[in-house]
Amino acid sequence: MGIFFLSSVQRGLFGWTTALLLAGACQISHAPRSATSAAPAPAAATPTPATQLHYLSQPLVSGIYTADPSAHVFNSRIYIYPSHDIESGVTEGANGAHFAMRDYHVLSMDSVGGPVTDHGVALDVQDIPWARRQLWAPDAEFKNGLYYLYFPVKDKHDVFRLGVATSTSPTGPFKAEPQPITGSYSIDPAVYTDTDGRSYLYFGGIWGGQLQRWRTGQYDSTAAPNLPDQEVAMGPRVARLSNDMRSLAEPVKEVQILDENGKPLLAGDTKRRFFEGVWLHKYQGKYYLSYSTGNTHLLVYAVGDQPYGPFKYQGILLNPVQGWTTHHSIIEHKGKWYLFYHDTQLSGKSYLRNVKVTELRHRPDGRTEPIEPMRKE
Repeated sequence: MGIFFLSSVQRGLFGWTTALLLAGACQISHAPRSATSAAPAPAAATPTPATQLHYLSQPLVSGIYTADPSAHVFNSRIYIYPSHDIESGVTEGANGAHFAMRDYHVLSMDSVGGPVTDHGVALDVQDIPWARRQLWAPDAEFKNGLYYLYFPVKDKHDVFRLGVATSTSPTGPFKAEPQPITGSYSIDPAVYTDTDGRSYLYFGGIWGGQLQRWRTGQYDSTAAPNLPDQEVAMGPRVARLSNDMRSLAEPVKEVQILDENGKPLLAGDTKRRFFEGVWLHKYQGKYYLSYSTGNTHLLVYAVGDQPYGPFKYQGILLNPVQGWTTHHSIIEHKGKWYLFYHDTQLSGKSYLRNVKVTELRHRPDGRTEPIEPMRKE
């Protein structure tokens, strides 16, 4: 999850708010939150009467700002692990420093469309011994009788590393390991456990996510955020996790994403190349790698035959939302597939987001139906 300069289209979207927003209503109702999760409700943005923006879905919660939702099904219940946006007072900038989130909440619901519970703070940056600031998009997994929460946070030297925390409950509280995962870097961890029981950790994000600083395998703070347009684009990273789920079982590999002709996507192909927010799901025996294109504001996907790839680009999952960033997760629950994502409906500000969910439909050939998150009238 990163934030950078806004396109003119995205800036215009920030000013659009509908009468729906004034009501503060969600299609998904809310169960009472735990006592530890009490927070003032975000203020609605001022509506523009001349413009009505109709949203496909409504925010899952409105008591706090949430983004980057990683959803999982544990014991038949849906648990969502989002980042927690706050008003940090940090000036907006190209490196995303104003995304100064300090803790995580866990949300849950029995089914999509049912009441949503906010279980309160599950992990705070103060409780991570090696961390300095910016708890960005997390993910979670269950194995060995424990729940594992994976998170990116800047260390004492302002370098993003990935950490892991554990709990006996899917809602926490989580206890962080004393050190980051050896060999990890950048942002947006996503864990996929295959049918053979092997678990894989995917991660990475360019620009503010610092992935470009690791091109040589060593950290270089002077590395430019962009490659030349005709060079092969950077891909997300992957490594199989050890059985203890706390360490990497192998060296980190770069994931290759190919075009329709089997050639690697180029850095200048900004509507298809990887930027951040990687996720993996499996459908009809194929591996679907989905991710955000960042500054072109799309969620797209590619398909492969194994967890390591290569993956061939297929198309768009989600067209641009209101806001700059796009980050998601995909799950199957009760025979249907769902896409969890975020936008800025509640605030109209790029850094104060809210999570949403909508059904994801696969066509007979395995391709997904592109989703339009909103329409303007």
